[in-house]
Amino acid sequence: MKSKNRFLLFIAATLCCAQAFSADSKPNILLLVAEDMSARVGAFGDATAVTPNLDSLAAEGLRLPNAFTTAGVCAPSRAALITGMHQISIGAQHMRTSTHPAGSYKSVPPPHIKAFPELLRAAGYYTFTDSKLDYQFSGTTAGSGPFTLWDAEGRNTGWEDREPDQPFFGMINFMATHESGTFDPLGYWPDSLLHLGMQIYRAMMFGIVSDSNPVSAAEVTLPPYYPDIPSVRREMARHYNNIHSMDRQVGELLTQLERDGLTDNTIVIWTTDHGDGLPRAKRELYDSGIKVPMIIRWPQQWRPAGIKPGTQDRRLISFVDLAPTILAMAGVPAPDYLQGSNFLSPEIAPRNYIFASRDRIDEIEDRQRAARDKRFKYIRSWHPGLAGGHPLAFRDLQQMTRDMRSLWKAGKLNEAQAKWFQSAGEEQLYDLHDDPHELRNLASNPDYQQTLSRMRSALQDWLKTVEDRGETPEQQMVSDFLCGDCQCVTPPPKLTIEHGRLNLSSDIPGASIGFRLDNGDWRLYQRPVPLAGLRSVEAKAVRYGWEESTVTSRKF
Repeated sequence: MKSKNRFLLFIAATLCCAQAFSADSKPNILLLVAEDMSARVGAFGDATAVTPNLDSLAAEGLRLPNAFTTAGVCAPSRAALITGMHQISIGAQHMRTSTHPAGSYKSVPPPHIKAFPELLRAAGYYTFTDSKLDYQFSGTTAGSGPFTLWDAEGRNTGWEDREPDQPFFGMINFMATHESGTFDPLGYWPDSLLHLGMQIYRAMMFGIVSDSNPVSAAEVTLPPYYPDIPSVRREMARHYNNIHSMDRQVGELLTQLERDGLTDNTIVIWTTDHGDGLPRAKRELYDSGIKVPMIIRWPQQWRPAGIKPGTQDRRLISFVDLAPTILAMAGVPAPDYLQGSNFLSPEIAPRNYIFASRDRIDEIEDRQRAARDKRFKYIRSWHPGLAGGHPLAFRDLQQMTRDMRSLWKAGKLNEAQAKWFQSAGEEQLYDLHDDPHELRNLASNPDYQQTLSRMRSALQDWLKTVEDRGETPEQQMVSDFLCGDCQCVTPPPKLTIEHGRLNLSSDIPGASIGFRLDNGDWRLYQRPVPLAGLRSVEAKAVRYGWEESTVTSRKF
């Protein structure tokens, strides 16, 4: 009851914010998210990267070099970003719900959980995103998720369609850097039908990509866990060139913002959804999989006191911190259930730890949890015999992955390169100051037992706090989500009219309701709507993870 009352107070405060809205009191906010990319940016010290637009953005803003995702792979990471909740708390931990071997499903978060764009929308913001969702309680593409999050979604959406002077929040995803961009493109003989499908998709989305400028295979610097072979250099160079393409797209977007006269009232956040789309990075809990670059640029009128352009803040930041931080930027109260905090608030102490998790990856069952402070990383595995470099259908479309595995089987990799293909054991501990690539496991070293105990305790305490749903077998969790053998369907909302106003309600806890008047745009329902002069009203409802309801309507 206490939690319910607090949530009702939060909704009331949000409605007050919406009613009191004025254009001058709210900044626009853009969240730019590149796919599958670690800190391969010039401004973050990578001399190979060709990223002039991101470098300029960093020079005008704040660099955050110690930001971490909650997973090393996109869908669980995005679920945490969009809700401010660790994916293991809301049943969104497996990669991904649509590849469950027993059949596709959608996760169903607890009913009080709302994605932060919906909270911004309730506060008067125009919200939009492009063609990728991938929140686990949605599908992957636009139109497949709760319709109440976004005013507009799809490839050609933007801030142009909002009401005059209405503030906007936009989340733009940059697919150019996705792992699939390192695969041999169209023009190379495909390794499989899946590979051919990805070649065609990439060609349609981005055109025919060449293995040329601006970064050549000879220029890349290899981490110690990669052998120096042609496929590794070729695919790393492709990754850098895809990063350059993404950088150009960011520049075009920022130029359009300037042309539209919006730069001086728009906060821009740029980051990535997890680490590099390369073997021993994406999907892993090593820093190569979860440590991401982040840049925030404020217009002068919105810049927090004490933050100067071109500086950096080395505090630990988790992806679950983004939701409360963005809500604070917009002046919207953050619900108290959020597991992150506003990292820009001077009243909140910096984090001591970040936490991350890994569960089933496509066809391979797994469960790992990690705790990291500024110096040490601790990883606990419930499948200690499973090697990181096990066969995985989608990842194995990378030629470098297949070549590395062949060299390992032939005994031609050195110790650092072979480590990924060997079981890591139940516990791993790394000193990131002395071993930034996490190659020397100190868990059995007598000199580090006190640190091991501290990190182990930190992880155990956190798991109790967040109520890890990984304790439940996935099939049992799926059964809990479903209605019989099928996805639950949200019942239509109830429509009543009192004193010339439309009232909408739902008997389903946590259901969000949308409506439209006279065949106009769908809007988020918050309070009774005056009906004077209207000819028709339509309404529908959705609980996250359920199929949306049919439309209920009335004509006047």
